[in-house]
Amino acid sequence: MWMRSTMTYRASFAMTAFGNFAATAFDFVAILLMFSHVDALGGYSLGEIAFLYGAAGTAFGLSDLLLGSVDRIGRRVRDGTLDTLLVRPAPVLAQLAADRFALRRLGRITQGLIVLGYGLTAVDVDWTPLKVLMVPMMLLSGAAIFGAVFVAGAAFQFWAQDAAEVQSSFTYGGSTLLQYPPTVFARDLVRGVTFVVPLAFVNWLPALYVLDRPYPLDVPQWLAFLPPLVAAGCCWSAALAWRVGLRSYRSTGS
Repeated sequence: MWMRSTMTYRASFAMTAFGNFAATAFDFVAILLMFSHVDALGGYSLGEIAFLYGAAGTAFGLSDLLLGSVDRIGRRVRDGTLDTLLVRPAPVLAQLAADRFALRRLGRITQGLIVLGYGLTAVDVDWTPLKVLMVPMMLLSGAAIFGAVFVAGAAFQFWAQDAAEVQSSFTYGGSTLLQYPPTVFARDLVRGVTFVVPLAFVNWLPALYVLDRPYPLDVPQWLAFLPPLVAAGCCWSAALAWRVGLRSYRSTGS
């Protein structure tokens, strides 16, 4: 329904999609401006950072397209309109994800793919079949990990009721964090996004394997191959948190 509504005004859709593309592109423009003054950032070249940026941006864009609308649940919990979704013969999470489905978010995905394509051509990598397969695995697993963070954040809003910005700090903030190499951040922060909220499995660990770069922490190299398992674990945990949150919902009483 929302897609048909969007495509009714094609010129408007094209402009909003381009606006989404341009707004996200400014992040990479900032990186380009940095490299107009330096040759490397945290020891990484422009091509290597473009690879990290494109992988994180594309993975996040996919999850944002499919699940970006779930952060509105806090408003529905506060005003009781979540009750409307509960009486419909469809999963609540699916209804929330479809609510005001924003096809313009394709602009973010397109921008991420363009930068990723540039990064893949600019990096000096001895490509093997395994390294080639790591790229689509990284995008799909990363999208699943970000999707799990979206759902877990939505589940938290059953109790917090007004925590959309807290959720955004882990989703949009996490995407921005992963656009830069881990060497520019404090080791405690790198530990946090590796072992607590495992965003490092979105692109840092698999991408550094592809680039033949050491990880800042002393971790075994085989962790680079675990994003699918980490994504599955995150999705299971997020699903459990969602079920607990939904069962705790008691409406507004109005």
